[in-house]
Amino acid sequence: MMGSQGSAQEQLFYSFSLDDHVPRDHLLRGIDRFLDLGELRQHLAPYYSHTGRPSIDPELMVRMLIVGYCMGIRSERRLCEEVHLNLAYRWFCRLDLDDRVPDHSTFSKNRHGRFRQSDALRFVFEAVLRRCMGEGLVQGEGFAIDASVIKADANRARGVPGSEVANWRNGQDCSRAVREYLDGLEAANPVTEGSDDRPAEPRETRKTISLTDPAARWTAAPAGPAFFAYSTNYLIDLSVGIIVDVEATPAFRTDEVESTRTMLNRVEQRFNLKPHRLVGDMAYGAAPMLGWLVHDKHIEPHVPVWDKTARTDGSLSIRDFQWQADRNEYICPAGHPLRSEWRQFANPRTHITNADTVIYRASQKSCSGCAHKENCCPNTGHRKIARSVYEDARDVARTVCTTPAYAQSRRDRKKVEMLFAHLKRILKLDRLRLRGISGAHDEFLLAATAQNLRRMAKKCWTVPEAIPV
Repeated sequence: MMGSQGSAQEQLFYSFSLDDHVPRDHLLRGIDRFLDLGELRQHLAPYYSHTGRPSIDPELMVRMLIVGYCMGIRSERRLCEEVHLNLAYRWFCRLDLDDRVPDHSTFSKNRHGRFRQSDALRFVFEAVLRRCMGEGLVQGEGFAIDASVIKADANRARGVPGSEVANWRNGQDCSRAVREYLDGLEAANPVTEGSDDRPAEPRETRKTISLTDPAARWTAAPAGPAFFAYSTNYLIDLSVGIIVDVEATPAFRTDEVESTRTMLNRVEQRFNLKPHRLVGDMAYGAAPMLGWLVHDKHIEPHVPVWDKTARTDGSLSIRDFQWQADRNEYICPAGHPLRSEWRQFANPRTHITNADTVIYRASQKSCSGCAHKENCCPNTGHRKIARSVYEDARDVARTVCTTPAYAQSRRDRKKVEMLFAHLKRILKLDRLRLRGISGAHDEFLLAATAQNLRRMAKKCWTVPEAIPV
C-alpha cells in the first residue's frame, strides 16, 4: 500500500537536538574538540564599552569565520546563509534552531574596529598554536620558510605610475586601503619634531600602482600575465607541518625574505621556540640572511647559497683562489697573494664597501708577468676579488649543503609547498577578498588558523564509536 507523508498540520511541540543530527565523523566535530576560545572575551574586554546594548558575541563571530575558512566559503554573505541553513554549522557556532544569525555587516564593523585594534585574529591563531604544542605536534627541531603569491582584489587594468601617488590624498573618494597605504608612506618618511621643513608629499618609485589597493605589488608568475598581489609567508614546524607563524607582505622578494627575521624573533619571544635548522629555497640564501642566521641566531641554514661569483666565460672564478683566513688574503693559482691593503695605515680601516664586501687586489707587478693573466684578468691590470663580510656564514651553508641531513631537509620542505597547495585548492584562497596589507594580514591569519585546526583534527582526533540503542 502506498504511504503518505501525513497531516499538513504543524506540530506544536518538538523534541530536537542539534547534536543528534551532526554526523559523528564530521570535520567540525574534530575542530571543536581542539578549539578553545575561553580567553577571547577577556582579551577583547578593554575594547568594549561597559554600558549600552549588548553586542554580538565575539566568540560567535570568530567561530563563524573559522567555519568559512575551513569549508572554503569565501563570501561573508554566503557564510551567513550557510550557517542559517546548515545544522552542523549551527552546532559548531553554538546557535540553536531559533537563534538569529548575525548580519554580514557585523564582520566588517568589527574587523575594521576592535578586531584589528586588539589583534584578535593573531590571538586566536596563537591560542590554536599553543594547543598544537600541547598535543605534541610541534617539536621545534626544524623549521621551514617559504612564500606564496596570492592575487589581490585589484583590477590589472587599473594601474597608475608611482609619481601620481602624491595627488591621491586630495581625492574625494579616498578608500580605506588607499588611506592605509598613504599613512604607511608618511610613517616611513617622518618629519623630525621641531623641524621647520614641511612634510614632503609621499612618492613611490614603483612603475605601476593599483588605484584600488596600492599596497599590492605588480608581479607575475612564470609563463603567466602580471597582476597585483600579496605574499603569504609561512614558517612551519617540520614535524607534521604545523604553521608556527604567518606574515603578510607585498609580493616582493626582499619583503618576503625580511619577514623571516620577524617571524623567527616573534616565535622565539612568545613561545620560546628556536629551531636547530631552517630550511628554505635559494631566495633565502642571500649573504645578509645567512650571516644573521649563523652569527646572530645560531641556526643551521639548510638553504642553497645565492652565489653569482661563478664566471661563464671560462676565466678563473673565486673558487679557483685559495682563502687564507690567518693572513686575511687570497692566493691565486700562480701563488701570488691578493690583499685588502698593501701598506699599513695610521688609522686602521675596515675597507668595507656599501655592498658589504671587502675588495682584495693582487699587485700589478705580479699580474703583469703572470702566465695566467689572459685567463684571469685579460681586460684589467690586476685581479680583484670582492669578498662578502658574511662569507664565513656562506661557507657554513655550503658545507651543510653537502650533508645527508640537507638532502632530507629538501624533502621536508615539500610540506610547506603542500600547505600552499591546500590553501589555494581546498580552502579556495587564490584571490584575496579584503584590501590593504591589513586585509591580507587578516585573511592569511584566519587561513593559517583553519589549516592548523584541520591538521590537528586529522592527527589527534578519533571518531567516537556509535552507541547502540
